[in-house]
Amino acid sequence: MADLHRRDQHADTATEPEDRAASVVDPTGAVDAHDPKQWAAGLPAVANSFRHGIEQMGLPRTARVFGRLNQDQGFDCPSCAWPDPEADHRHVAEFCESGAKAVAWEATKRRVDREFFAKHSVADLDEQSEWWLGQQGRLTEPMHLRAGGTHYEPVSWDEANAIMAGHLRGLPSPDDAVFYTSGRTSNEAAFLYQLMVRAYGTNNLPDCSNMCHESSGTAMSEQIGIGKGAVTLESLERAELIVIAGQNPGTNAPRMLTHLERAKQNGAVIVAVNPLPEAGLIRFKNPQTPRGLVGPGTALADDHLQIRLGGDHALFRAVGHLLVQAELAAPGSVVDRAFVEAHTAGYDDYVEAVREIDWDATELATGLQRVEIEALAKRFTDSSATVVCWAMGLTQHVHAVMTIQEIVNVLLLQGNIGKDGAGPCPVRGHSNVQGDRTMGIWEQMPQPFLDALGSEFGFTPPTKHGVDATATVQRLRDKSVRVFFGMGGNFAMATPDTPVVHAGLRACDLTVHVSTKLNRSHTVTGTEALILPCLGRTDRDATARGDQGVTVEDSQGQVHLSQGRLEPPSQDCRSEVAIVAGLAHHLVPGVGTVDWRGLADDNDRIRDHISRVVPHFGDYNDRVREPGGFLLPHKPRDRREFDTPSGKAEFLAGSVPPLELPEGRLLLQTIRSHDQFNTTVYGHADRYRGISGNRRVVLVNPDDLHRLGFHAGQVVDVVSEFEGVDRRAEGFTLVAYPTAADCAAAYYPETNVLMSADHVALRSNTPVAKALVVRFEAR
Repeated sequence: MADLHRRDQHADTATEPEDRAASVVDPTGAVDAHDPKQWAAGLPAVANSFRHGIEQMGLPRTARVFGRLNQDQGFDCPSCAWPDPEADHRHVAEFCESGAKAVAWEATKRRVDREFFAKHSVADLDEQSEWWLGQQGRLTEPMHLRAGGTHYEPVSWDEANAIMAGHLRGLPSPDDAVFYTSGRTSNEAAFLYQLMVRAYGTNNLPDCSNMCHESSGTAMSEQIGIGKGAVTLESLERAELIVIAGQNPGTNAPRMLTHLERAKQNGAVIVAVNPLPEAGLIRFKNPQTPRGLVGPGTALADDHLQIRLGGDHALFRAVGHLLVQAELAAPGSVVDRAFVEAHTAGYDDYVEAVREIDWDATELATGLQRVEIEALAKRFTDSSATVVCWAMGLTQHVHAVMTIQEIVNVLLLQGNIGKDGAGPCPVRGHSNVQGDRTMGIWEQMPQPFLDALGSEFGFTPPTKHGVDATATVQRLRDKSVRVFFGMGGNFAMATPDTPVVHAGLRACDLTVHVSTKLNRSHTVTGTEALILPCLGRTDRDATARGDQGVTVEDSQGQVHLSQGRLEPPSQDCRSEVAIVAGLAHHLVPGVGTVDWRGLADDNDRIRDHISRVVPHFGDYNDRVREPGGFLLPHKPRDRREFDTPSGKAEFLAGSVPPLELPEGRLLLQTIRSHDQFNTTVYGHADRYRGISGNRRVVLVNPDDLHRLGFHAGQVVDVVSEFEGVDRRAEGFTLVAYPTAADCAAAYYPETNVLMSADHVALRSNTPVAKALVVRFEAR
């Protein structure tokens, strides 16, 4: 077994230079637009990875850090949640360009110290771009913005804890505080964080999952009894058909391309469903192979269905209709009747619901021809093992939950769950967002979890549901949040209704952010504000109990260790675990039997508690030390058992609403650039889409530009329309782009201003960021 507490003979033991914040110039300029690329990765991805690493870390540090990334006994990538191969099947460079950028950004040698804050007022910092703020370097000590102050000033950890505890204890109700969590928080920190919050007396635990895959969890929990995907990495490679809907793996999960290539080599058919043609799904040049470096690479998607935004619901309903019609015409030829009869409920009602569809309405909603949809259905009937992958292109619509349930319906028809090479595969975007939920970061955790938590620590957790991210924005709008605490992330820019959020944060008595780097949330402050510098994944966490490691859960339910080796940016940086334990010792010292001081420097003890509270984590410390960690059980995948009221997988088919688009309007989706991860902007080059120089662009079909009376290169205001209220994003350049007709795309967070906190996905409450109705106004 690996020993978490041993010293690595090759660790960075020398103190890294305490570089002052670099003099960086924001590269924003005129938009430069070229034809989009027809392939992804290859030598440019390698070169760009090392360019970012060397610029931020220097060559020796880059080599050391990249060599440990996603390796057994190394540290987990702080970027996406794509799983790692088995420990003995990992490449020496088991990372992608996006991961390299994330690690370089975190492990930079640049520093933000007290002299930096003395030089820059909060107002000055608020004038800077997201890119500029992130480029300044690692935070090095706790900083305090006093009431009426203009600059952050150094503060000791004891003083910071006293300030936070004083504000929180002084609130009329614990529910007047909100405790947000980013998906990069480790299992140990997340568990301790939710314990502190519940010991304090509230379930106000919004997290980033509320804004991305909440719709996936809601949909699948209702149908199969669990909100997690049912496909392992190895199973994906053995699929006969892989449908990728509303996802751009070439930018958002590039390591996925390697496994799609392997599936392709094993004979899989791949279908891309997306309004935008994405380079990664056209052709992949695997930089780990000679064919990828100097050869033609591998063509991935056999078909590309350029669907209209919001049309996925109608598409998968039509596929279900065609499969049922084929089964009715030739019983036993399409539907897995043995599976359906033994393991599902609601089949007859589903058949009745999809027996007839309106093809004219379906073609209008999808933007596809009937023959294209019939060809997709034929792909399903020809496959005996099908995986459907999706991401935020599906989850951030009004009807996202119903859309995902249509996908699961289609999978159930052919028994594509609980067998090799098949199943639903939501691809999570943040490295431990799934693990945070497993550890209790949810505003409505089930009673058995709360009972186990209370029993373990000798107190009664609150049972009243708290607020999610959307409800937090609504409460900020109402000025009813008094203390906002952010465990990582950039809430000020990640949420809808940006001006509303900023005004609400500024109305708080206290805002607190646990962070590694500067971001907008540090410049949008309450009357008082604190910045608490934390260790990153790459940093060594040396305590009196030895070097500590943390654990994370990937997108497919594998739990594994992560241990940084770099010396921290300063002695005043603390782990998230230590930060939470330190505050809790001041805030809730008499609640229950929690030994906050003892837990602050011993993650093994935290894992022992987890093993007794969280289902399926027994013998946690032993199991996670095995090479590669352990895979959490998944009843539908492992045994075709379903924790639903009927005890079976549920066919659920509601009505498919018509998609109506007023004259002169387009449907807008927010997207990531290739040079960003969520709200973190690494640069201004969306290489695969051929756009650089400026992020304030809108990608529009050339025919739509002509029809609407605009032209490429024109600068416009983008105005969204929701329930009679206009929201405006100013100064965007129009780019002619081969997106689907009636559709447009633009980068977030710049376009989050167009989203309304009241415009949410039904049943999951996820903010709607796709298929926003917009118009352009010339400037």
